[in-house]
Amino acid sequence: MGHARARKIPAQLVEDEDYQLRYERVAGIDVAKAKADVCTRLPPVREGGRRASRVEEVPATARDILALAGRLTADGVQLVIMESTSDYWRIWFYLLESAGLNVQLVNSRHARQLAGRPKTDQKDAQWIARLAEMGLLRPSFVPPPEIRALRDLTRTRLQLVKDRTREWQRLEKLLEGALVKLSSVVHSLARTKTARSILEAIAGGERDPKALAALAHGGVKGGSAAVEQALEGMLPGEHHLMLIRVHLDHITLLDRLVAAVEDEAAAALDAVPAARGVSADGIPAADPGPGAAVLPAAERLAEIPGVSLKLAMAVIAETGLDMTRFPTADHLVSWAGLAPVARQSGPRQRKPQKGQGDAYLKGYCTQAANGAANTSTFLGERLRRLSRRLGGNKAKCAVGRSILVIIWHLLADPSARFTDLGPRWHDDHAGRDRKIRTHLSQLKALGLDVTVNPAAA
Repeated sequence: MGHARARKIPAQLVEDEDYQLRYERVAGIDVAKAKADVCTRLPPVREGGRRASRVEEVPATARDILALAGRLTADGVQLVIMESTSDYWRIWFYLLESAGLNVQLVNSRHARQLAGRPKTDQKDAQWIARLAEMGLLRPSFVPPPEIRALRDLTRTRLQLVKDRTREWQRLEKLLEGALVKLSSVVHSLARTKTARSILEAIAGGERDPKALAALAHGGVKGGSAAVEQALEGMLPGEHHLMLIRVHLDHITLLDRLVAAVEDEAAAALDAVPAARGVSADGIPAADPGPGAAVLPAAERLAEIPGVSLKLAMAVIAETGLDMTRFPTADHLVSWAGLAPVARQSGPRQRKPQKGQGDAYLKGYCTQAANGAANTSTFLGERLRRLSRRLGGNKAKCAVGRSILVIIWHLLADPSARFTDLGPRWHDDHAGRDRKIRTHLSQLKALGLDVTVNPAAA
């Protein structure tokens, strides 16, 4: 039997679409530290002529940038595009935005120059402008000024907390060198009053293990006897005492700074009208009181297992309160880097890569998943169930993604409230039917024909 003759498809002539511009007047900015190259693309001066490009070098000073804003406004520029180069873009974005221009920030990877073309700052600016006029660049999310202020505070708090943690780690290493085994008997040097009291006494010159053990509180495992045994044989030198005092003073300073930044962040969030709640009388307020018709944004998020008020403020600082910036929850998840990036070519389906998203928001979602791990809730049970199949890290990312989806819905609808589905939701719904199918297929593989009937009530 011969092969079937392949049907010949005649060639088709497909007409190109007319070259259409999305924006008639655009400006592309290639940002550097001390200056930027600006390319302004304008319509042709005469009919039938070519579009004109004006390229200029502008110093990164407020006076010159505001003068540039005046020229762009006079030219009727509809869109200004710039790359997100380090933090150097901020002065350009903020000042041009304040001048009333439509400014967009784009990822540098999306505006790469074509291979084989010369690479200069001026040509980069021209390339950015040409891509912008055709609408080929996707803008990055830049929050409004009040959210930017909150973000500065929450990110600073995070760095201060990390500095404090490192300081405790340095102190513990120093104590090991002085043969002070205090960390072996207390749960945590940073979170127990016993450790702080004993370290203050050691820094003050006390060396008697029995006197130091008497400072132990009742919650220490093994009691004062265990503390005394851990401190026997310690040999702190004079330099150890001085360095212990240095670390404790630094930790005390960081404690005060963290508390001050937290208070300032709470005040900054209360000042944002969209973050306020609505009292039972229908009056917007930062503290709507009992029986509130709408809870404040941070309190709504804090109802999610694993999310505290401080963590809720940090999440709002990253996402903002206007969820119209993210049309769906999947857009927010993708922006946070919690959605895998597909890699498919022909018949090959490669392992998806994780996205390059907001590292702060991704960390906050993972932290929330950790907080929900030991709770008797839907999210806690979901984390435990996925951990058995995927492993801890992937399970935390999956639960963090679920938390971020919940956050999107709560911020998109201020009247919405979080409702826990319960730890047995999966077993009572999706899990039950799947278990029945699994057991039936296993019995069928053994050569058995089974009929399943529901048990009598």
